[in-house]
Amino acid sequence: MSLLVKDLSVRYGRKRVLDALGLDAQPGHITAIVGPNVSGKSTLIKAVCGDLPYDGSIRLNGLDISRAEPWRLAALRGVLPQAAVLAFPFHVIEVVRIGLQAGSGAEHDGRAETALARVGLLGDAHRYYQELSGGEQQRVQLARVLAQVCEPVSDQGPRWLILDEPVSSLDVAHQMQVMDIARDFAVNGGGVLAVMHDLNLPALYADQMVVMSKGTGRAAGAPQDVMTDAVVSEAYGCALRVSTPPAGAIPYILPHAATS
Repeated sequence: MSLLVKDLSVRYGRKRVLDALGLDAQPGHITAIVGPNVSGKSTLIKAVCGDLPYDGSIRLNGLDISRAEPWRLAALRGVLPQAAVLAFPFHVIEVVRIGLQAGSGAEHDGRAETALARVGLLGDAHRYYQELSGGEQQRVQLARVLAQVCEPVSDQGPRWLILDEPVSSLDVAHQMQVMDIARDFAVNGGGVLAVMHDLNLPALYADQMVVMSKGTGRAAGAPQDVMTDAVVSEAYGCALRVSTPPAGAIPYILPHAATS
């Protein structure tokens, strides 16, 4: 049971955005996708979710996503997009309950409230979604996803959180809160696939990092193996130095002037 991508290629018109990309994300792990802008990270997420035509193979828990029924996929994975716009004035609790309708927890009373409590917004359940800040809206959308895949493991195997830049609008404390939620989901048997811009958070939380550049994977493995000066500098096209604090082996990134 895994999220297995083989020889994935995607075109936008004549332009090839992903080129023979491979990925093997395991349940119980956080797999972080990192790389510069226009490297294909969000395109990968859209393809994995079945939102784009592609060449190659994508299997979720053994299911070919191009042939699986939407309801079956909705019961196995919840997707947090990079941005979500609502045109009508829904209450926060109503937005979260959309996840119940899509997933496997619709019959469970209190599931939406539990999800809101996990992201620290239970007290805002009856506010209008449009009244919230961008960061709060992002956390509401995460609660919707958590309500959809309410348990990390089901009778059909592990469930998956697929997150596209889940901390982009958040302050440091809420970034850590979201990553702790992802870690808890993985520790309890689920799988997490997350696109990240920040390199230090994946280094701290991820079990596997995939570094992308120009539509393909440059390196994949544990953070301490992937995050090297050569790999990140080549991928991002600038001088970067990977360092580790004296008390531990968690790598972190410091930018350096390219001319120094």
